[in-house]
Amino acid sequence: MRLRVDYRASLSLVGTVLKYLVVPLMLPVAVALYYGESVVPFLVTMLVTGALGTWLERLDPEPDLTAREGFLMVALTWFAVAVVGAVPYLVEAHGIPFLLPPLASSSTLANPVNALFESMSGFSTTGSTVLGDISFDTHSRGIMMWRQLTQWLGGMGIVVLAVAILPELSVGGAQLMDAEAPGPSIEKLTPRIAQTARLLWGAYLGFTVLEILLLYGLHRGGMAPNMDLYNAVAHGLTTMPTGGFSPEARSIEAFSAAAQWVIIPFMVVAGINFALIWRALTGDPRKLFEDSEFRAYLGIVAALTAVIAGLLFSGSGFVTPESVPTGGTYDASYVVETAGAIVGSVEPSIRAALFQVLAMVTTTGYASLDFNAWSAPTKYLLLFAMFIGGSAGSTGGGIKIVRWYVILKSIRRELFTTSHPEAVRPVRLGGRTVDERAVRGIYAFTLLYFVIFAVATVLLALDAVRIGLDISVFELISASATTIGNVGPGFGFLGPMGGFLEFSNASKLLMVVLMWIGRLEILPVLVLLTPEYWRR
Repeated sequence: MRLRVDYRASLSLVGTVLKYLVVPLMLPVAVALYYGESVVPFLVTMLVTGALGTWLERLDPEPDLTAREGFLMVALTWFAVAVVGAVPYLVEAHGIPFLLPPLASSSTLANPVNALFESMSGFSTTGSTVLGDISFDTHSRGIMMWRQLTQWLGGMGIVVLAVAILPELSVGGAQLMDAEAPGPSIEKLTPRIAQTARLLWGAYLGFTVLEILLLYGLHRGGMAPNMDLYNAVAHGLTTMPTGGFSPEARSIEAFSAAAQWVIIPFMVVAGINFALIWRALTGDPRKLFEDSEFRAYLGIVAALTAVIAGLLFSGSGFVTPESVPTGGTYDASYVVETAGAIVGSVEPSIRAALFQVLAMVTTTGYASLDFNAWSAPTKYLLLFAMFIGGSAGSTGGGIKIVRWYVILKSIRRELFTTSHPEAVRPVRLGGRTVDERAVRGIYAFTLLYFVIFAVATVLLALDAVRIGLDISVFELISASATTIGNVGPGFGFLGPMGGFLEFSNASKLLMVVLMWIGRLEILPVLVLLTPEYWRR
């Protein structure tokens, strides 16, 4: 059997991307130097990624890229950067034999599986964590900034960034961006795909810088005492990519209401199609509200916020202090204190509901409080929000609103044509007819998404029984949903103030795969497993 795929070309381009990963590593180096910390973990990573990238690049000095090589290159690139991204964690935890002692006091990332999990969670912008103790007593500020930076690099897309800045990827860049695009397709803003990539990343960078300046401005103005420059940069790097990592153990709960209100509009923006944002900023802003997906996005967020805010305001959105389990991420006093600040108060109710709905719908994964303390109906609504996702072309994960919109419209068409079999009624989106192949593709993706989610839930349950892990079915469902949807926190001990550390290595590796295929929207990875992809 002769291979139809030029794997050497794909590996060569993976090497090109890895080689230039040395550049963003300079940020945590600068942070480490400023705080007087060791830069060895990052220097070692630079050496590893530079050497590996150069070696792979030489496999094919002049790679010829087609759609098949594009799928392979994108899938391998995302897994390779996650592997390389785990190196700083491992060096900090283990040091270098005979040269450097361990730098972390009791790092959970000494386990290579945990390090890979944390790195994949970062680059895939999932936000699930196995850190355990999130503090500067355990991990250096440089390492924690690298953790934040991995999400920013993965948000708009590592391959999109490479297409934007590397001339050798401009040929065939359309195939690469389509394979990596967070949605059914990516819209070209200019005739040249490399210029489109630069515009998207320019808008992404601009919003990130704006958020950092506003957050730090609150600190300077005394409205957010904890939001110093380090925290402003750290959270700016994880809001726009809808990542959710935070150097604070209590996530956004550690900051003032003013800081939460500043983060909210940036979560809204992160869930919108960036091509649509660019066209609105450079043309007519009314184009935003003419877009059916954008209107559906706002409607879903508003509806869920109104229901949850009503539950919180009335008090029925919280568990009773008497029902709080022991040994969880919250206690009875936390419920009393949190409910006392929200029940009967309009602004706190709306802020808590809107913040958490946006964090789930856009898959940002932040938390302004421990929503484990919310009642069962309220948590069910958050679980429902996990499956919605952001807009196509946004940095959000999940199934995507445009897919749900097309599915609902096609169901409505089927109901109509059942009673009017002679009618020809195409599915329309924003006044344009949706190709029937695209409709079938959306159904196939959504079915595949739920099949993988269900199988993963069963496998996690079986493994939990094997190791004797005390976890409920609801928590298992959230673990599977949050990793394949790149959401971040789940429920129970997987909640925003907890983590995934208690799972076995086997379950963590399964969730690494879920995060990987979830970020690439399943098909670019699973197509590699079909014999037809490889055969001539």
